[in-house]
Amino acid sequence: MTTKASRVPPRKPVLIRAADGAHREGPWKGSISSDALGSEMFVLFPRFEDVGAGPVLHVHPYDEVFIIQEGRARFTVGEEVFVAETGDVAMAPANTPHKFKNEGPGVLRTIDIHLSTEWIQTDLHDPDAD
Repeated sequence: MTTKASRVPPRKPVLIRAADGAHREGPWKGSISSDALGSEMFVLFPRFEDVGAGPVLHVHPYDEVFIIQEGRARFTVGEEVFVAETGDVAMAPANTPHKFKNEGPGVLRTIDIHLSTEWIQTDLHDPDAD
């Protein structure tokens, strides 16, 4: 077994101040682009005040990771339905329809990490909305 260090060129660290990124639309609401991060991902900071609020059923051609900062969210990812709470982490695999809603009580705050340099989203018909 080889334990050689990778020969990846060193990169500079990135610091994005709260005033310049995540807080520009209120407490932990906004986004940070892949260009700002110098990485192949971008980060969203959604905040859903109302119970039942959340994104519509949609799909991305890349994985998406969700970190629940505050509250409870009911996720639908493919055929799976589950509730994630403060501190939990969930993932929607690439090309898998998904959505989540504020389960309440109270506000839902998440960090959504899109593993892509650009946001590519296709909204889908949601049979639950009929």
